[in-house]
Amino acid sequence: MYSDSIKRNSKGFDARLIVYYLALVVIGWITIYSTCYLPDAKMAFFDFSQPYGKQLIWIGTSLLIAVAILLIDNKILQHYAYYFYIVCLLLMVLVLFIGTEISGAKAWIKIGEFSIQPTEFMKVATALALAKFFNEGKTSGEKKYIWLIAIGMILVPVLIIMLQHDAGSALVFASFFILFYREGMSAEFLFFCLIAAFLAIFTLKFNETYAVALLTVVFLILFIKDRTQKKKARRDIILYVVSIVFVFSVNILYENVFEPHQKERIDTIMGKTSDPKGADFNLNQSKIAIGSGGFFGKGYLKGTQTKLKFVPEQSTDFIFCAIGEEWGFMGTLVVFALYIALVVRILSLSEKQRTPFARYYGYGIAGIIIFHFFINIGMTCGLVPIIGIPLPFISYGGSSLWAFTTMLFIFIKLNDN
Repeated sequence: MYSDSIKRNSKGFDARLIVYYLALVVIGWITIYSTCYLPDAKMAFFDFSQPYGKQLIWIGTSLLIAVAILLIDNKILQHYAYYFYIVCLLLMVLVLFIGTEISGAKAWIKIGEFSIQPTEFMKVATALALAKFFNEGKTSGEKKYIWLIAIGMILVPVLIIMLQHDAGSALVFASFFILFYREGMSAEFLFFCLIAAFLAIFTLKFNETYAVALLTVVFLILFIKDRTQKKKARRDIILYVVSIVFVFSVNILYENVFEPHQKERIDTIMGKTSDPKGADFNLNQSKIAIGSGGFFGKGYLKGTQTKLKFVPEQSTDFIFCAIGEEWGFMGTLVVFALYIALVVRILSLSEKQRTPFARYYGYGIAGIIIFHFFINIGMTCGLVPIIGIPLPFISYGGSSLWAFTTMLFIFIKLNDN
């Protein structure tokens, strides 16, 4: 009877997604082992005091989570989506009172020797909640509010995360705009979001005075052009005032929300400061590690930058450096190919779903994985500020692996093709 249940529930499971998942997890573990490896030390394979040993525990429990999800009825996943969202929100609020601070962010609940980060599970919960919300099919009278409510569902956890001083995790929630665009959000709204991002970067790069001057020039050009059309002229004035408020808000948030080490990294990326022994040093060592790998790499367990611990957070945020150094361009190309194949497969299957709920959820998690991948790689290469987010399925950490495993296998379960 049990085997019949598994057989019945396993119909439609996508083998490709499971293979991509297992490949990335294995790459992650062997790389974590490499970052801990010492040539002259006797290293027990199951040494649970070491990161690679602990990661084996996380991998084992993640596989159990995956199997459990595959045996759950699809209707349960949809029915309890809002409850999961609320529980994760409550856990995040709880972190503000009893949480443990790590690397400047108070975002972890410590249980013995292990720490759990509720924010990671909040991403899954938000994807499920948004999928259910869009699936409910709003009437024409409510459609004008659908985007405001959806954005509100994202902003609530983002505000709590900002109170935890974890700006990197908060930025991940911007990835849900991929889902919004797919489901009909106005391209004009997305254009304004891009303009806002440009303004924020411009303000941080220079200052409010230059940003206001730029806005004033643009406003005058638009106002002269639209002065004979009262409606457009009124819109230009409103946008100008809102933009000015936004520019000054950027600096206020920057000074009061970001931690000193995060501001230091952003200033370094922006070229505003130089810190050869601090943020610059870490980034330079990261680039050296990746570049020194050449085309085929130095060989497994032979990375000098990795072995001498020059690169910071080698098994977590900067794990890509170890891959680049030991496996070279070809190794990083394999990792790139696996992530691209994974995301493309998710999007392809999402478009084929018979139930809109599965499609909404698929686009939601695809956006999260894309964001994590490109931001993490961008950090190690100096293309974006170092904000501290893990490489999905590869970086060391239980919360991240549990959350991404849950995220992916819920989609595999929902997939009905």
